[in-house]
Amino acid sequence: MIILSMPISSLHGWGICGKYLAKELDELEQVVICAPAIDMNLIGDELEYRFLSGRLIAQETYQQLQRGGFTMSAPVLHGTESNLLIPTNPNAQGMRDVGYTFFEDNILDGPLVRKHAARFKHVVCGSRWNETVLAEYGITNATTVIQGVDTTLFHPYNNAKVFNKDKFVIFSGGKFEFRKGQDIVLRAFKHLQDKYSDVLLINSWFNYWAFSFATMKHSRLIRFAPDGEDYYRNMLKVYLDNGINPQNVVTLSPKRNVEMARIYKNSDIGLFPNRCEGGTNLVLMEYMACGKPVIASFNTGHQDILTEQNSLQITTHATVDIVEQGKLTARWPDPDLDETIAKLEWAYLHRDALGALAHQAGQDLSRITWQETARRFHALLTQ
Repeated sequence: MIILSMPISSLHGWGICGKYLAKELDELEQVVICAPAIDMNLIGDELEYRFLSGRLIAQETYQQLQRGGFTMSAPVLHGTESNLLIPTNPNAQGMRDVGYTFFEDNILDGPLVRKHAARFKHVVCGSRWNETVLAEYGITNATTVIQGVDTTLFHPYNNAKVFNKDKFVIFSGGKFEFRKGQDIVLRAFKHLQDKYSDVLLINSWFNYWAFSFATMKHSRLIRFAPDGEDYYRNMLKVYLDNGINPQNVVTLSPKRNVEMARIYKNSDIGLFPNRCEGGTNLVLMEYMACGKPVIASFNTGHQDILTEQNSLQITTHATVDIVEQGKLTARWPDPDLDETIAKLEWAYLHRDALGALAHQAGQDLSRITWQETARRFHALLTQ
């Protein structure tokens, strides 16, 4: 038996990861999900919900854990919060504890992170960049296991556009925030929009977290002056304030990841000038798995996925310091806007040349599966 103490959802990265690990680990060993409940609204699929709720820990046991905890007679895979490696459920202690982390704030409290890391037999990182950061702070029990792709959904077959065949369609995904680099996307798209009449931007940028949305205040590339809390009203204002014609943009509502393959396949190229990824950027991976070409920043977690053969890489970076409440919390690469624009315009003008990149992307990502991810986790939890 394996205890899984992680968020379970179909709407955000951590939850999607937890959902797939629960399903694939259960093929190798009985999984018990350590959570108070499984929310059907966050799963969105009755069959998945039935499976996941059937793996939920007995609620008497869960309540007993919350009252003080005890050592469970099974290994536990813990999702962790922030860069301090704090378990999501610290009372869920097992006979063997493995922590799983994704973090972007790379200025750490060394003594505190070493203290929390010592709780785990292994600290599993979502990228080699995370593992390198931890090593710089003296964490020696860290290893990297990258996320997988659901290749039953995200694959290169039947991936020709059905809609907007007369447009050059750019897709951009990831919640709207400074770290994800949508300010770079907007500036690059404006350049194309002002020169060519047949461009369209489809974005999946919905952000549930106001504090994260507000980080775009760090941008020196766009005007960012949100008015209230309505996401769609704020995005329209961002477009208008920065010279983007709203008729050239499709702003998607929140979608479960299983709904995204159709959207990816109805685009010509993905644009991912992200400043930092603690993981390997699941949206990028799923997009590439559909046999679609990408322009992406070659930094942090992206480096575990991108090659010169499967992508157009943004390789020029400055450095940007992230300061919150007067404290330096992170130092990130800052992808070069001019290089991003040049790569995007090259793609627009050389569409036939994108096929080889797209083909290689589909091949490469077909080998990075959740089954393989689960197999590696199983080995760390049981050996």
